Amino acid sequence: MATTKAEEHRHDVVEPSEAPQVVDVEDSKGKDATDISQIERVMSAEGLEKDYMNYDRVDKELAKYVNAARIDISEAENKRLKRLIDKRVLPIMIFTYFLQALDKGTLSFASIMGIKTDAHLVGQQYSWLTTCIYIAVLIVEYPTNWLIQRVPIAKYLGLNIVLWSITLALHAVCRSFASFVAVRTLLGIFEAVCQPSFLVLSSMWYKREEQAQIVTYWYMMNGGQQIVGGLLAYCFSLIHHGPLKSWQAIFLTYGCFSVLWGCFVLWWLPDSPMRAKCFTKKDKTLMIERVRTNQTGIQNKTFRPEQIKEALLDPQSWCYCGIAICTTLPTSGLGAFANIIISGFHFTVLQTQLLAMVLGVVIIIILLSSTWLVKKTGQNLIVMGLYVIPSFIGTIVLMTVENKNKGTQVGLLISYYIVLSFWAAQTLAMSMISRNIAGQTKKTVVVAMNFVAWATGNAIGPQVFLSWNAPRYFIAFAVHMGCYVLLVLVIMFLRWELKRRNVRRDRLVEAGIREAKDEMLVHAFDDLTDVENPNFRYIY
Repeated sequence: MATTKAEEHRHDVVEPSEAPQVVDVEDSKGKDATDISQIERVMSAEGLEKDYMNYDRVDKELAKYVNAARIDISEAENKRLKRLIDKRVLPIMIFTYFLQALDKGTLSFASIMGIKTDAHLVGQQYSWLTTCIYIAVLIVEYPTNWLIQRVPIAKYLGLNIVLWSITLALHAVCRSFASFVAVRTLLGIFEAVCQPSFLVLSSMWYKREEQAQIVTYWYMMNGGQQIVGGLLAYCFSLIHHGPLKSWQAIFLTYGCFSVLWGCFVLWWLPDSPMRAKCFTKKDKTLMIERVRTNQTGIQNKTFRPEQIKEALLDPQSWCYCGIAICTTLPTSGLGAFANIIISGFHFTVLQTQLLAMVLGVVIIIILLSSTWLVKKTGQNLIVMGLYVIPSFIGTIVLMTVENKNKGTQVGLLISYYIVLSFWAAQTLAMSMISRNIAGQTKKTVVVAMNFVAWATGNAIGPQVFLSWNAPRYFIAFAVHMGCYVLLVLVIMFLRWELKRRNVRRDRLVEAGIREAKDEMLVHAFDDLTDVENPNFRYIY
């Protein structure tokens, strides 16, 4: 490989005393981007005026493999590398998320297998068995994200899979509300690692233009578990005799199988491209190089306090939190009460289980079609907004149409299915975090904020389904309508904000600021945030 100018100056970097301070390029350049001299001073403070990588800011493990400047990778080579990654990493994310969704969804299936009676659950106690999971997530979310940044991510993920699997199996021995709350809380603590880890893995291994599709592949396993889970739940519901009740058998079986999967993840999944013993050194170098254009980094264990401040003050961060709350609040309630709601349309237990499988197909179609539209149009936020419209229509029908005959029964069921179209917004917003947030400390904070909001929405969701308001749950669906309205407003604001930022940076290019158009991407691994890096452009 040819020696570049950057490599010749590899050690000519910013000294610790000269380490760049956090300077908001957006604020520093002025609203009309006319003060060019001030902009240049900002670039100098960031170390961006140098035409080579700042190795003081690059992760030490990453620095052993990363090239100082961009390497052009052919299309054929890029496809070959992606196939290698797809075979090693993607199946782990997809099946692990399937198991997690299946584990969480088991309570919904058990709800019509007699678990309420056997555990003596009354009033809102069943709702609290879902809520307590997300209260636990609220407590452990930031510590978990902090650990994800600093420990071998695959080992941490695998360990947590084993622990949550053991916890799931222990559900079978619970006989009271208190014991169920204990195991459900532990389940939330151990499962809190799953989604944040997958966002990190998605941005670590995949290019920005691939990430929406990758996130959709593992997130649509929520639908996959409805299909497989509905079929398996029906099989378990046929258990009428023996030492175990049907709901005990399902918890015990899923838990034992998931333990085995966790052990496999510990053995199979690499912690990072740098630590992937399954790939050659050349392939590892090229895998790192192919994600250079992301400009969001791969890993960096240096804690940067200034990035915490930026994360908390960035409107983009709070928009993702708003989207998370407005989508998970309806999701968790509709998920936990799916079988109860459908059975409320006067279907038998068998019909309810089978119709829950159709629900899974609907979810998969919604997520795949929204991702396809984004790929074709490049419009993430517009697609998100369009997919909220059917949710309005379906919710209005559920609130206004009374179940009187077979026709209204079918109509209400279809309306319930189309309500779930807002899931597209939830999935695409998660992929936007991995694509639009740069700087490892900032990303840790924003991901934690997002999943705290996600847990808050999930914790509240089941509580709006009041037992005395069954079977039509007017109050719950009214709350959902408010969420959809707020969701559309947040999407509109976020699109305006991100577009505005890109326009301001394009003006820097027009003004001749070369750091705003660095085609060699020499600072892509310098652990700069999206605000600090004038060469960064937002996807919206």
